[in-house]
Amino acid sequence: MSDLHIRRRGQLAAGKRPVVLLHGWSCHGGFMEPQLTTLGRETLVLAPDLPGHGESRAVRPFTIEAAADAVMARIAAEGLDEVVLHGWSMGALVAWSLIERHGTDRLAALVVEDMSPKVLNGPDWDLGTLSDLDARRNAVFLRALEKQWPALVRPTALKTFAADLDPASPLIRHAEQEMRKADPAALAAMWASLTAQDFRALLPAIDIPVVLAPGGKSQLYDSRAARWQQSRLPSARIAPFFRSGHAPHLEEADAFNALLSGLATR
Repeated sequence: MSDLHIRRRGQLAAGKRPVVLLHGWSCHGGFMEPQLTTLGRETLVLAPDLPGHGESRAVRPFTIEAAADAVMARIAAEGLDEVVLHGWSMGALVAWSLIERHGTDRLAALVVEDMSPKVLNGPDWDLGTLSDLDARRNAVFLRALEKQWPALVRPTALKTFAADLDPASPLIRHAEQEMRKADPAALAAMWASLTAQDFRALLPAIDIPVVLAPGGKSQLYDSRAARWQQSRLPSARIAPFFRSGHAPHLEEADAFNALLSGLATR
């Protein structure tokens, strides 16, 4: 597998931990620009483009597991330890997969941004997407995704942020512009992989501190998902972003940066 494209800022500094930022589905590492810019003044920050996304659009295979392995390979190649690992949406699934497959020896903390450990709802689970996406509906969506992505971009961008955000907001315009560049075939493959994941059983085994950062106005996930995770994690706290939708790191960037900076301080 080819190396992931990495957006990097800053350098390791005394008293600071490195930060690795994992983006969401249909996005890329550039969606972490507020964190790259601000935290890059304090420490080393890496924001990879995950397989099938951004400048890694040709990196195969298009799976969560392959993404996790590629991120871990880069962490090891850089010789990084005590990493603050952040996962937004799909990025959280990649982070959980990384922990499941490679452990936590190189990690200091995990930040889960507005995400559920299982996306699909079912008879035993109602904390997946707020759209009540289940296996049957997901099969229909997957059949349509590759051919209809251009028509799905605008609704996807709007759902990423709080419903009361001005539709003409630069955040929404930028998200829509960048999502429109994505390869629908790669997106479909990654969507199939991410909706197949279930990390509920992993949570009790995560032996590092976890910060759960739900968006109070998320249109995608219920804040109950964060509370459910907290109840099963050995060491976890919830840091809610009440004014944000699914992307607190963009909607409340200063507060989110402060959270990450605190975790990156030894």
